[in-house]
Amino acid sequence: MNSTITVAKGDGIGPEITDAVLRILDAAQCGLSYDFIEVGEKVYLSGNSSGIPAEAWATLRRNPVFLKGPITTPQGSGYKSLNVTIRKTLGLFANVRPCRSYHPFVRTMHPDMDVVVVRENEEDLYAGIEHRQTTDVFQCLKVVSLPGTEKIIRYAFEYARANGRSKVTCLVKDNIMKVTDGMFADMFRRVGKEYPTIAQETQIIDIGTARVATQPNRYDVIVTLNLYGDIISDVTAELTGSVGMAGSANIGDRISMFEAIHGSAPDIAGKGLANPSAMLNAACMMLVHMGMPAKAELIQNAWLATLEDGLHTGDVFQEGLSKRRVGTVEFADAVVERLGRKPTRLKSVEMKSGTDLKFAYRRPVVKRELCGVDFFVCDAETTADALAARLDRATDGVIKLKLITNRGVKVWPEGFPETFCTDHWRCRFVGPTVDVNDARATYTPIEPTRIVEALRLVGEAGIEVVKTENLYLFDGVRGFSLGQGE
Repeated sequence: MNSTITVAKGDGIGPEITDAVLRILDAAQCGLSYDFIEVGEKVYLSGNSSGIPAEAWATLRRNPVFLKGPITTPQGSGYKSLNVTIRKTLGLFANVRPCRSYHPFVRTMHPDMDVVVVRENEEDLYAGIEHRQTTDVFQCLKVVSLPGTEKIIRYAFEYARANGRSKVTCLVKDNIMKVTDGMFADMFRRVGKEYPTIAQETQIIDIGTARVATQPNRYDVIVTLNLYGDIISDVTAELTGSVGMAGSANIGDRISMFEAIHGSAPDIAGKGLANPSAMLNAACMMLVHMGMPAKAELIQNAWLATLEDGLHTGDVFQEGLSKRRVGTVEFADAVVERLGRKPTRLKSVEMKSGTDLKFAYRRPVVKRELCGVDFFVCDAETTADALAARLDRATDGVIKLKLITNRGVKVWPEGFPETFCTDHWRCRFVGPTVDVNDARATYTPIEPTRIVEALRLVGEAGIEVVKTENLYLFDGVRGFSLGQGE
């Protein structure tokens, strides 16, 4: 692999910790050269709302590895997260966050904790597709794809196999989100059959998070969707004693990015107090990815020996245990001095080779049939019964109204007066031959022209449709959820 890497020192404490880490990499004779780019706060404030200039993109695409310091996104509207932009633009599909306890040298409730969170990095609610549809209702779309799901789940199993991990746990909310999270869980079970030597289980995200916090020894590798993974990996990092210790890898097919999981900490910037450990651990992950596990092992064992010797930055300093409070530069010097040493009380590391995933998505052949439509209607003055009567009159003979929901709960037919309603109504239509009064009636294919005609008729009736969502059968199976109470 190319030994030239792209480096962004970042904002706040970023330049201090990045310089400290580069000094350690050079002292370990990793043979790296650096192309530096400017991203983050200065670029934002110069008038570039993306936080990254065109020439930086060119450098990132030229070099397959990116070491990035923490950045600051200016407060106020109009600034998109640069981290999300980079991850999605460069196809960095897997976010890998190892979280290990370093007891007793770093305070922790769980001395033996050693968990790796593998988080899908491009999809889910972080797709960032949001709308305000009515006065009352705001929407964020949860986008989960088959290829994105299969890819991250395969990566989790391959990571476990390459690193001698014995178990993979999938965390989802498929009891509520049966289509999106349900597909993720189904994919986990299907792909898992190809890894029979690795133990595997699926858990609901809420109880799973609680158990990670109280019984982390139950877990080894966790794979989950984007938002859940963001939350759970911060939980695991905090449980091990300090977010300032945890590094993160963002893996793509061609380019990968390595960073600390913490922010830019502008309150201590320039004071020489910051802990470079998270950035250093990310750099060790980078070395493994680049095919230099021996160098990563050399550096990380020296870092562990430094912790054992009681040289601690302020965020992990403990009276009675730590021997000396040190700053950023002094800590880096201590790691350099200990290159070649191994810890005696903490478990020394033996780095494995990187995870090599060759993924080729094969789109399944399915029969997709249009069987209905949801019209999302804005009306602040109406009731469910009145709206249903207007829709029935407008679409008579073209399409048939099956139900109306408000915030996902059925309010027509036979809604309850206790249900609070906003000005945002989901109105589900099916083909005119379906008996909507028969609870056992199945969805049947309809012609697309019926939906177009129904939309025209509803508009002519003065009913405002803010969004439509077609309903499909895939090989005869519903590709949409039922309304609550349907």
